[in-house]
Amino acid sequence: MATLRDILSQNVREGELCEPMPERGAGWVRCYACGHCCPIPDGQAGVCKVRFNRGGRLYIPWGYVGGVQCDPIEKKPFFHAYPGGLAYSLGMLGCDLHCAYCQNWVTSQALRDPNAVTAPQQVSPRELVEDALRLGAKAIVSTYNEPLITSEWAVAIFREAKAAGLVTGFVSNGNGTPQVLEYLRPWVDLYKVDLKSFDDRHYRQLGGRIEPILDTIRRLHQMGFWVEIVTLIIPGFNDSDDELRRAAEFLAGVSPDIPWHVTAFHKDYKMTDPENTPPETLLRAAELGRQAGLRYIYAGNLPGEVGDWENTRCPDCRTLLIERYGYLIGGYHLTRTGGCPKCGKQIPGRWAESFEGQIAHTPFLPRMRRAASLINLS
Repeated sequence: MATLRDILSQNVREGELCEPMPERGAGWVRCYACGHCCPIPDGQAGVCKVRFNRGGRLYIPWGYVGGVQCDPIEKKPFFHAYPGGLAYSLGMLGCDLHCAYCQNWVTSQALRDPNAVTAPQQVSPRELVEDALRLGAKAIVSTYNEPLITSEWAVAIFREAKAAGLVTGFVSNGNGTPQVLEYLRPWVDLYKVDLKSFDDRHYRQLGGRIEPILDTIRRLHQMGFWVEIVTLIIPGFNDSDDELRRAAEFLAGVSPDIPWHVTAFHKDYKMTDPENTPPETLLRAAELGRQAGLRYIYAGNLPGEVGDWENTRCPDCRTLLIERYGYLIGGYHLTRTGGCPKCGKQIPGRWAESFEGQIAHTPFLPRMRRAASLINLS
């Protein structure tokens, strides 16, 4: 019987984000898809488990999706990019971290956790883009697993997507490298980074280090990607005033115009000990962000319980610009150029010339016109 590892090892293509390592010996390669920069000998895989060395060449995932869903773009969350738009969201399998609270663990922890079993679907970039267009999507987004480790496949899709007029995005842990960001630069418009903590010890518990994430955030902003940051606040893990203040001050130092989403944790996967995050913690975090100088702070995952922190207001005159309840757009008042209608201040983001309505304010599963053939695991 074919295992998931067997199936995935056949749905591959030679990767581009790597170089040989002759100093290590024959057949070694270094992968640059994520901040681990794995040196990989022949016959072995990197930390992510899905990029592997075969005969001195790096092979990477290709030609399948582990899941597809249509989401309001606010769910990603992007609050300063085409409000109300539909984000055609897709993911592959695998991750370079192993967060105990992962909400997408069935896809992200495939090949690492025997309980994470998802049957991938074979599909082409053109089929995905055609389906996104048929459903009226504004954007196509790589998410659900860690998109950095499947960057070559994402770029193949995004080439088709941008030619068809779609916006493209990554929803990522931000554990990048200069090489992968340069590779993505022509093809990715929007980039959400999970800043999971501001303590390197916490990052090491998750399987990473903080410095590559901070470097990625700096580079993304400098390179012109539209960047939004999310911090999932977990009681007893990353919710101290000191840690939240330092995170906010770092972001404000990169740019006070970067939106910061402080969102509520709920028990999931292996992390069932902490209590779910109360609204008071999000309000405290948002206030710390305001004190640090951030202009656009949003409290998420608790609709209706965080007051005005779901909405977008002009930082100068406090005019209400975008009203939200969860993922639902209740009011849109920006000018056609993305400005405040009262004082004229330009609001940073990626805006349409007019609000084009909202196709859906809850996620839904698409039905592809031609169903992708299922890769059989039996």
